[in-house]
Amino acid sequence: MSESMVLKVEPRKELGGRAAARLRKQGLIPGVIYGHKEVTESVTVNLTDLQTVLRHHSRTLDIEEKGKKETVLIQEIQHDHLGKAILHIDFRRISADESVTVVVPVELRGIAPGTSAGVLDQPLHTLHVKCPALKVPEVIRVTIDKLQLGQAIHVKELVLPEGVTVLEDKDAVVVQVKLHKVEAATSTLPGEGTAEPEVITAKKKVDETEE
Repeated sequence: MSESMVLKVEPRKELGGRAAARLRKQGLIPGVIYGHKEVTESVTVNLTDLQTVLRHHSRTLDIEEKGKKETVLIQEIQHDHLGKAILHIDFRRISADESVTVVVPVELRGIAPGTSAGVLDQPLHTLHVKCPALKVPEVIRVTIDKLQLGQAIHVKELVLPEGVTVLEDKDAVVVQVKLHKVEAATSTLPGEGTAEPEVITAKKKVDETEE
């Protein structure tokens, strides 16, 4: 965590969807602070200040409210349906000596050479990790520049920051290079029709005789 990251928040008195929409129009983001068996607080934070914190990749930081500071973890950020505008933020109170479990995105680095003959498949885009509260990684980086066709990188093969443990199954595939799916051939050979040959049954012969 960067100790210089301090985010000021203000108490939020009006609750509900309409009040939240008005706040966002004013450049304020609604949020909550909870944890450590203390009262959950509804707050607002300046959008520009929050974006500055996020650009520094800070998941843990100090928030200041009326001169009082406390250390928190950015537990969740809610975005709009396009994944761009921030709608709401959850802060979780933490202490330096505790462990936390959080969801961290996976970031692929490099270009897999196997994709020249296959396709890259990434079953896991996020990972549940457990680590010291003040050492929460922004992302888990996975280098794929040596990944050939038919090869995979499993959870047990990840290079993790010190003190970080991934909670997914160790044999789970994070990313792999697979063959392109080959669709069944539907075209016919030149000169061949697509209609099936008529099957003349004994009954049909009888019916034709009776006519």
